Amino acid sequence: MKQKSTFFVTLLVLLLVLSACGVVDALSGDAAVRVYSGRHYDLEEAFANYADETGNDVEFLFGGDAELRERLDAEGESTLADVFMTVDAANLELAASDSLLQPMDAAVVDGLPDNLVHPELLWVGLSKRVRTIMYHPDRVDPSELSTYEDLTDPKWQGRLCMRNSNNVYTQSLVASLIYHHGYDGALDVVSGWVANDTEIMSNDVLILQTIAAGGCDVGITNHYYLARLLEDDPEFPVLPFWANQDGRGVHVNISGAGVTANADDPELAEDLIRWLATEGQEEFVYGNHEYPVNPSVPPPPSIAGWGDFKEDPLNAQQFASLNAEAIRLMSEAGYD
Repeated sequence: MKQKSTFFVTLLVLLLVLSACGVVDALSGDAAVRVYSGRHYDLEEAFANYADETGNDVEFLFGGDAELRERLDAEGESTLADVFMTVDAANLELAASDSLLQPMDAAVVDGLPDNLVHPELLWVGLSKRVRTIMYHPDRVDPSELSTYEDLTDPKWQGRLCMRNSNNVYTQSLVASLIYHHGYDGALDVVSGWVANDTEIMSNDVLILQTIAAGGCDVGITNHYYLARLLEDDPEFPVLPFWANQDGRGVHVNISGAGVTANADDPELAEDLIRWLATEGQEEFVYGNHEYPVNPSVPPPPSIAGWGDFKEDPLNAQQFASLNAEAIRLMSEAGYD
């Protein structure tokens, strides 16, 4: 009970600070869409452009994914939020399974890939995040690389760096393995990674920096972390390798959004989400070097040179729904 009280005090303070800055204003007019966002970067410009183009203001509150879901649940019908936005399909699916989101009109997702849209239209991906193999070109020939599963080969003994098990990106990758191989098959893969004395790290940037410094030769990270590092240092000595190209394709996760179950103006909320997936796609994805979900929008120049790749067509909701099993599997495999 004490922890929950502390959480609400923290959020109240945050709301007051943001209100003082003009970001959140509970007394503003009706033509405003309010966003609770677990995505913490490169949104202000997109929201400002939406407001300029439509005349509809955007008010937003940043927070942790679990905190914002708890807030939505506690506020119920009195919530200010019209849109819940976050990263990783598992976080979106947790909101959907807790009945915190409502179905959108099909027109909102028209033209977007089916595998990035919830089957009941409860949420939609707005950008793509490819979680793939990274390697040092001086120590690894790309012909040695192929699949996530092949990283169980003893040739990678002591040469691997991966993200810790409490990271939702890792959980979603393992969840996709469960879908494709079944629980026991996925357990064999993760156990194989562990058997290769994989070094487990706390964040993707650290993995990439360790590869560059020679601490390991190969790792798995989201693609945009490498793009950020290359933006600062074009000579950064790590390259991406698109995994599983001869099979199902590389694992693709999302950042995305849905309309809250108790939105005051669901149509306005849908309009913002539709705009972010269409006219506002570049503003939404380019700042963080993500891949667009809209097939008519080219990838940012910073990553376009990495070439095309085959994506795993698995619907994001299918691996997102296996999150709890993925956590259990990694514990069973001894993957920290």
